[in-house]
Amino acid sequence: MKSKSVSRIKRHRRVRKIIQGTAARPRLAVFRSARHIYVQAIDDGAGRTLAAASSLTKDLPPVEDALTAKQKTAKAVGRLIAQKLLERGITRAVFDRGGFLYHGRVARLAEGAREAGLQI
Repeated sequence: MKSKSVSRIKRHRRVRKIIQGTAARPRLAVFRSARHIYVQAIDDGAGRTLAAASSLTKDLPPVEDALTAKQKTAKAVGRLIAQKLLERGITRAVFDRGGFLYHGRVARLAEGAREAGLQI
């Protein structure tokens, strides 16, 4: 029986064969842990991280409702990464869900980035 992490890594490798970030259109790489969510904008050509945001960032507004706190925080992280990229003049990105299902916090992060003006 395979573990969840092994299956996720296999999905991630399968997706990474296709998705590649550039300086004009970086890859938004998402990692989701049990408590936090992290996202990086990566230029794979140069091998550089252009911007990063996470639920540990001090810039995020506090979330009141404990039932949906993780999803609201993920949406705020999406807005924050979009804001950082828009300040650098980057308006488009490729979304790399990191082998996680496009559901819940991962989907909310993408929604937040789109709402802030980033084209995914």
